[in-house]
Amino acid sequence: MKGGVFALGNFDGVHRGHQAVIAAAVAQAHALHIPARVLTFEPHPRAVFQPHLPPFRLTPPEARTRLLKSFGIDDVVTLPFTPELAHLSAQDFVDQILLERFGAQHVVAGHDFIFGFGRGGDMQKLRTWFAPHGISVTEVEAKGGEGEVFSSTRIRELLLQGEVGAAAQILGRDWSISGIVIKGAGRGRTLGIPTANIALDAYLRPKFGVYAIRAGQVGAGLTHQGIANIGLRPTVDGKSETLEAHLFDFAQDIYGQEWQFTLTRFIRPEQKFESLDALKAQIMVDIQEAMVTNAVIPATFSPRPLA
Repeated sequence: MKGGVFALGNFDGVHRGHQAVIAAAVAQAHALHIPARVLTFEPHPRAVFQPHLPPFRLTPPEARTRLLKSFGIDDVVTLPFTPELAHLSAQDFVDQILLERFGAQHVVAGHDFIFGFGRGGDMQKLRTWFAPHGISVTEVEAKGGEGEVFSSTRIRELLLQGEVGAAAQILGRDWSISGIVIKGAGRGRTLGIPTANIALDAYLRPKFGVYAIRAGQVGAGLTHQGIANIGLRPTVDGKSETLEAHLFDFAQDIYGQEWQFTLTRFIRPEQKFESLDALKAQIMVDIQEAMVTNAVIPATFSPRPLA
């Protein structure tokens, strides 16, 4: 795979700042009649340099690729972030990776893009090193109203506080968690409030608690309303971190399917109840509040089983 316009970065979250970089790359690619590509890295450098930190990804690789392509990117090229790559100097990265391996014809990145061993490369050096090859560089500085900075770090901070609405303002959409629906212990079905469960894997753990959600099978759109508990389920488990979602007026077998759960509002923190009856009573209150949030208030409500 050689040639094209390359947008550079990790793009975790694919937030509004990233989207501005992608839009610039796609526009340049259309003007030059060549492919628009993203060059990124996996695993995330933070996971390599600070492996002791808890999971932090806003968009693991598969979710990130789907989002990037939804904004018009033709290809996502993922470089393994190995110790050898980490120790490659900034100029060698330009010469060996961007020019020799991928034959970049134009490069786009955010104004604060830093790369290479010891963070030795920046946008000014990119321009300097590409100039002799007749390759131009587009530098993108994207900010929101009143100088709002688009930052993956800031999004993580907001999600850890349960501020999903504020995070959505930076992302340009509600934040989602995707995964394969797995079988749980069946306690939800026992309570008459069956759930679809997914592991959190590499995703950032937002503030533990109950959220109003929209959900749907990946690729099919967010067509169902519901609630989800994210956390340790202290009343019944207290050990394993998971997303446990109940979908309103839904009765289909979805085990083994990949589903996307989008958080629209934080309802309450996770808590331990004295009994399953007390837990069920609170869940029914949570359901009503989520229905108001999502504006799907039926005349009557009765939980339906997930087949």
